[in-house]
Amino acid sequence: MIRMGDTHVLCTATIEDRVPPFVKGTGLGWVTAEYGMLPRSTTSRMRRESTVGKQGGRTVEIQRLIGRSLRAGVDRVALGERQITVDCDVIQADGGTRCASITGGWVALRLAVNRLMKSGEIISNPLEDPVAAVSCGIYAGQVILDLDYPEDSEAGMDGNFIMTRSGELIEVQLSAEGATFSRQQMNELLDLAEKGIAELSELQLAAVDA
Repeated sequence: MIRMGDTHVLCTATIEDRVPPFVKGTGLGWVTAEYGMLPRSTTSRMRRESTVGKQGGRTVEIQRLIGRSLRAGVDRVALGERQITVDCDVIQADGGTRCASITGGWVALRLAVNRLMKSGEIISNPLEDPVAAVSCGIYAGQVILDLDYPEDSEAGMDGNFIMTRSGELIEVQLSAEGATFSRQQMNELLDLAEKGIAELSELQLAAVDA
């Protein structure tokens, strides 16, 4: 369970001795993700997507983001030809669910890899550098880290930053709301994101070594 303020996400990882058809026979591993929000994770109940019969566009976009973000930090040769699926279920949402899912998802992924290493199924650790994500934005003229829902809904600009512990960028999503932003403001957000990612990475490593 990862808690970032009032956003709570349950992350689990499942190891399977199979890979998608386009990976089969390559010797490479695969990491994918699924994401969902419980009906009362928000202030008003929303319908389960299963009752509608299909996933919404937002859900698909977020779970693809989680999957490719986690894969960016994986040595797929060292993982071997197997698949790890990371499930991210949002129990309570107050903004930043995709960032919490990526950060908590890496912990679940690392715990699964630890089990593979302990059993001797893999020899070297394919996850040497933690992957984490955090939101940043400009709210009431101030640059802030980890926006909650009220801040996110009223921010002049906001974005999500996905990075490794060593500072390598995986993905950046930035957008303005009703106005433009400068290169300097973008750099301020990036600097703040690096600080947040560094703190999250230490918490991730403490969790997997506990």
